[in-house]
Amino acid sequence: MIKEVRHIGITVTNMERSLNFYRDLLGLTIERNMNESGKYIDNMLSMKDVQVNTVKMSANDKGPTLIELLEFKSHPQQPNQIDISEIGASHAAFTVDDLDKTYEEFTAAGVKFNATPQYSPDGFAKVTFCHDPDGTQIELVEVLNSSILEKAKN
Repeated sequence: MIKEVRHIGITVTNMERSLNFYRDLLGLTIERNMNESGKYIDNMLSMKDVQVNTVKMSANDKGPTLIELLEFKSHPQQPNQIDISEIGASHAAFTVDDLDKTYEEFTAAGVKFNATPQYSPDGFAKVTFCHDPDGTQIELVEVLNSSILEKAKN
């Protein structure tokens, strides 16, 4: 029934600060930047008088899945870092070419990490988690052994 994953929405408190992370550090490309308000968005979100800046971003491969950053001007919230074990969407994951280099660059930029990059037990990947400016957990993965993935598919 589902054809593809369309986008993942991440609510942020400050769009410029978040663009510094998602665009400038992660390297996502802005596909669309819009300010939304009115009856349509109010109905879709089941809220009143919504005013939200929405930025849709894609990875360099221009795949169908987008990251959608939402900064609510009308309904601001304080950052609320959730624990990874809480029910609901807990994180977004991105594949990178060189995790050690990414870790060094992000650390120099002041990004907070849970741990240094580590090898997965099956040897498939090197992985770490960091936090965006609002505390949303972001998983960074460097695929090391794609043959393990191919075997799992068969």
